[in-house]
This record gives sequence, structure tokens and C-alpha cells, in this order.
Amino acid sequence: MDTSSFREQPVFSDIDAVASILKGSGFFNGQEQQVGVSLVEERLEKGEECGYFFQFSEQNGKVLGYTCFGPIPGTQSSFDLYWIAVDNDFRGKGLGTELLNCSEREIAKRGGTRVYIETSSTPLYVPTRSFYERNGYMLEAELKDYYAPGDNKLLYVKAL
Repeated sequence: MDTSSFREQPVFSDIDAVASILKGSGFFNGQEQQVGVSLVEERLEKGEECGYFFQFSEQNGKVLGYTCFGPIPGTQSSFDLYWIAVDNDFRGKGLGTELLNCSEREIAKRGGTRVYIETSSTPLYVPTRSFYERNGYMLEAELKDYYAPGDNKLLYVKAL
């Protein structure tokens, strides 16, 4: 993959970029897409105090992918990875792993020692689950019928 750069601070153009990436992925329904975009908007409005942190990968001014993560309220050093998404044209080229690694380094700098990721048990998410497992995440819990009947919530964790 050609060289991409990483940045933490969202800018207003990221609202449209994140919306496009989430919509184009085929993984997220309309409501989920709105939630993903709203976290960028909240960070732009409230700053770091909102508790949402980002890593954006871009090349020639185009956002190729991003992550959103933050500390889990009420815990000493646990973080959630809320979102990780890569533009369809750049999937399978290592960018997701680079974004995840950047996010984990930032979480560690912020005192994080454990990262939690939730995902669906449906067949659509087999590649997602494989990605997490390849990157050192272990399945910690499964909540039956969480999202819908037959769609379990899978909770992955990685100690940093």
C-alpha cells in the first residue's frame, strides 16, 4: 500500500468521510451509520472531554479508514474500540491492522491496559472476527440474541 499518514484530531470534512466509509462497507445499517457519524460530530463539538478519541488514515487528503475508541466509564484502565472501518478500495492491504496498532499505542499512552471490542455473531461478520483474532483479540463473552434473535453479541478483549 502507498504511504498514508495518520492523525488523531477530527476535522469537519471527516463527517462526510466517515458517513461514506460506513455506508459503503455494507456492514452497518442506517442507524449504526448515524451513530458512527454522531461520535465525530460530538468530538468536534465538545473536544476530548466527550471521551471519544480517533485515529484517521489518509492519503492525498482522502480518509481511507478510521477508528474511534475511548475509556470505559467506571473502569481503571479499560477502553472500548467503538469503531474501526476502512474504505472498500483499501481493505485487505493492512490498513486496518495499522489503524488498530496506532489506536492501541494511543490507548496505552492514555493508561489503558485492556481493549474491548464488540461485534455480531452473524455470518456477515466472519471476516471481522477473523481480523480481531489475527490481531491478538480473544473472545471473552457471548450474549445470546443481543442484537436480534439469532444475532449474538461477541465481546473480544486484548491485554496491552
